[in-house]
This record gives sequence, structure tokens and C-alpha cells, in this order.
Amino acid sequence: MIAAILESGELERVSTGLSLLVSAAADGHEAIGLASYGALGVLLDPDLEARALEPAAAPHVADEGRAVFARTLAELRDTALAMEGVRIWACAAAVETTGADRALVEARLAGVLSTPRFLREVAGAELVVL
Repeated sequence: MIAAILESGELERVSTGLSLLVSAAADGHEAIGLASYGALGVLLDPDLEARALEPAAAPHVADEGRAVFARTLAELRDTALAMEGVRIWACAAAVETTGADRALVEARLAGVLSTPRFLREVAGAELVVL
């Protein structure tokens, strides 16, 4: 099992975290994520692809690669949220303090979970924080 805490709202880091989870699940490993403060908004953004097209949104992506990055990020997010073997929960504190729509969170993600409970759920897993 691999577990990832997706904290950053930086699109490049979210992309890396989602890629890690999707790749692990594709290889037959259980892949579990916890979307915290910054990443929660990214995962819920209905206009993620358009957001990723903005130069400031992914400063390390070259202009000529921006459209591919934006499309890939949106597809990767959608794949991770729908893929068998990947579960991504929202951090309870992040939902409570960021003003995220709880109904939307529960509809899109695996649910809401506190960090201590998440850590108990993934005990023994390889844990990555992004």
C-alpha cells in the first residue's frame, strides 16, 4: 500500500502526487490519499484545466508544454478519483477551515477523514507528503 498526503496547492506537486497514486494502483497496489488544505481546492476545481493553462499556475512548465500539462493534470485528477484501487479522502480540518462545500467533497472524494484517522488507516504503508 502507498499513502500520500496531498497538502500543496501547487499544480506540479498535485500532479506528482496523483501520478504516484494512479501508477501504484495500476500496478495492483492499494493507493490512498488525503487531500489537505492546498490540494483540496485543486481536486474540487471544475475548471482545473483552464486554471493550469495560466503561466503562474505551473511556473516550471514551459509555454509550449502548458496545454499538455493542463489536459494531463485534469485527466489524471479524474482518473484518480474514478479509479479502482485509489481512494482519496479530504482532510476534515481542511474542509472545515477552507469553506469547501462538504456535499461536493463527499460526492467527489472518498469522504472526509481526520489526519489521525487517516494515519491509522494507512499504518504500515509507504507514506509520502507532497
